[in-house]
Amino acid sequence: MAAASGDVYRAGFACFVGRPNAGKSTLTNAIIGQKIAITSNKPQTTRHVIRGIVHQENAQLVLVDTPGLHRPRTLLGERLNDLVREVWSETDVIGVCFPADEPVGKGDRFISSELAELKATVIAVVTKVDLVDSATLAKHLLAVSELYDFAEIVPVSAVSGHQVQALVDVLVKHLPESPQLYPDDVLTDEPEQVLIAELIREAALEGVRDELPHSIAVLVEEMMVEGGVTKIYADLYVERDSQKSIVIGSRGARLKAVGSTARAEIEQLIGARVYLDLHVRVAKEWQRDPRQLRKLGF
Repeated sequence: MAAASGDVYRAGFACFVGRPNAGKSTLTNAIIGQKIAITSNKPQTTRHVIRGIVHQENAQLVLVDTPGLHRPRTLLGERLNDLVREVWSETDVIGVCFPADEPVGKGDRFISSELAELKATVIAVVTKVDLVDSATLAKHLLAVSELYDFAEIVPVSAVSGHQVQALVDVLVKHLPESPQLYPDDVLTDEPEQVLIAELIREAALEGVRDELPHSIAVLVEEMMVEGGVTKIYADLYVERDSQKSIVIGSRGARLKAVGSTARAEIEQLIGARVYLDLHVRVAKEWQRDPRQLRKLGF
């Protein structure tokens, strides 16, 4: 959709950053209006840069979803941090997310200190405002404003939708003048298989106790359409045999539940009936092995 004559058309890239669980992916989903970035209450769930695209009459906002920035402990952790910095260097606007229900802490200061050299406009987004009262929120907004010289501070709730549109307007306002970057009908530029692998991974992480942190990777090995059904064959990789038995569960019950949750999500994503075949495999210490990391797409 071209802008009316005399109007400025803006287009560019924005991303949300923040410590793990600051509400970045939920916010991305609320803005795009459909589930593309996976959300989970485990830190470090997002590993792929998933772009969601918001089309407006005189603007196109391309949202980039990054992993949370954290002090790395493994090779995977270092690569994720490098990925975050790479994304930051290429975006026009960065929204730093601060959850309203948690005090400003070391992680927030670490991230704010990383922003200093960037060319991007930096705004603060105080998320989860539906969880606190107005006095707590006011105190929190003040604490955030003292961390960094933010261009703007916007309080939002992705869950209730409060101020989500106002946030989009702020992001768009700081985008450069530019022609449209993507066709009107595109919502994300991630290949379908990556999104599908992420949905399977999200289902596998749901409800797993802390003994299985982030040692799950998913690879979609094959996808084909047969008689109106999309058949998907995927492998879940863990690092140890003990983790394999956690994922499979007693008599395969857990894996079956993962399969049915993921299948429903995938059917919604691709708009077709899905047959999903999952296998759990052990790849010893894959988070530390460059060869395995490459194979698993990192």
